Amino acid sequence: MSDKLFIFDTTLRDGEQSPGASMTRDEKVRIARALERMKVDIIEAGFPAASPGDFEGVQAVARAIKDSVVCGLARALDRDIDRAGEALKEARQARIHTFIATSPIHMQRKLRMTPEQVIEHAVRAVTRARKYTDDVEFSPEDAGRSDEDFLCRILAAVIEAGATTLNIPDTVGYSLPESFGATIRRLRERIPNADRAIFSVHCHNDLGLAVANSLSAVLNGARQVECTINGLGERAGNAALEEIVMAVRTRKDVFPCHIDIDTREIVACSKLVSNITGFPVQPNKAIVGANAFAHESGIHQDGVLKHRETYEIMRAEDVGWTANRMVLGKHSGRNAFKTRMQELGIEFASEAELNDAFQRFKDLADKKHEIFDEDLQALITEAGAEAEDERVKLVSLKVCAETGEMPSARVILKIENEEVIGTAQGGGVVDASLKAIESVVGTQAHLLLYSVNSITTGTDAQGEVTVRLEKGGRIVNGQGADTDIVIASAKAYINAVNKLLISRQRMHPQVAGDV
Repeated sequence: MSDKLFIFDTTLRDGEQSPGASMTRDEKVRIARALERMKVDIIEAGFPAASPGDFEGVQAVARAIKDSVVCGLARALDRDIDRAGEALKEARQARIHTFIATSPIHMQRKLRMTPEQVIEHAVRAVTRARKYTDDVEFSPEDAGRSDEDFLCRILAAVIEAGATTLNIPDTVGYSLPESFGATIRRLRERIPNADRAIFSVHCHNDLGLAVANSLSAVLNGARQVECTINGLGERAGNAALEEIVMAVRTRKDVFPCHIDIDTREIVACSKLVSNITGFPVQPNKAIVGANAFAHESGIHQDGVLKHRETYEIMRAEDVGWTANRMVLGKHSGRNAFKTRMQELGIEFASEAELNDAFQRFKDLADKKHEIFDEDLQALITEAGAEAEDERVKLVSLKVCAETGEMPSARVILKIENEEVIGTAQGGGVVDASLKAIESVVGTQAHLLLYSVNSITTGTDAQGEVTVRLEKGGRIVNGQGADTDIVIASAKAYINAVNKLLISRQRMHPQVAGDV
């Protein structure tokens, strides 16, 4: 019987640290439910001490999730530990993940602590966390640049204090697979009480090696991998959950461990995360990219038609690409809509909320013949975006484009219940529309990104637009979806503007250090 490899998903915590990827409480719950359906072992829901919003997000996930362990991150500080314990109080299975930096540069320059003080703080944090749960994880931040003898000392001490999982992070993505795997093996061999804890890894992708480093660690005894859907995360991201899972599942001849993940849920979860965060998945992305199972070469096509295994090492069906699904249309009733939403893990808090969503569905069904799961996900995401802090609303948009003439736009916005008109010309109707909106709201923000993706296939497909705005160092993403790409663009820009207008800014864990 092979060992179990635990999958620890940190999309809701580390993944959310991607600039502009902050999620609302309800969006976190939707993603958490998708992860639970996938049978992810541990879901790191956030950093409760970071902000009231993060606390509420972790608390909501703790209430909603029944089968997975719900985890909260905390620095090795009493107030962080207590905040995490409070947020996780209603979780059926709770874990507190505490960390402190252990590399010389971090201890000297950031913490201004001696090694002995760092060990003291680590032990104190684990001991305090044990008051709230028996499941405590400890991470030595920047382990990849830490002295190995010191790592052995601090890890042995936290095991004695009650830590049940030891996470070794490659915080800055500096490690190489062979050396990182060897480090995990030596730590397991050198720490006298290592058999009392599960060794975990958390690898960043700065050199494109997060998955390789993680898998090397598994081959050397790590039995938990921390990862994110689509490899989402700050800087270059984290190890991608879908790649870790399918590597271990596909190469059973190499990895002496098994996983309990329902891989058929991978693609659906990937699309949900992409839709909510506004970070599109590149077509050639392994496992979940649109081209992951596409064959254009004649030789490849011929081989696949004759025998699939000639060019495919896994089945598209096994990761959810061709799963049967109900296609809804304008003749679909309220019950069919509600049932499909439940199957997608979307629940409505009230009849009024269900009725609003059903009306949006009907409006969309009048514009396009078939409504797919991706359309439904986008519909709910858009509804959530409108419901939260919507100070600026789109009332109407009129554009004019004619060969040889400068495109123009006229927009009517409702700001604090007062309708305001804006007009502008631009290089195209989208450019004119966004300039017309900006002439009214006057944010003076810089447009860093404008991205358009088709949610489904066909000329009547909804276009999903993502814009990224920056002002004063603050970065926000805005999203909009519509069968008219110009209207989708206006919705996305207004969504980003509303986020900029929120006075309370969210503080991420990396302000004080991150794993």
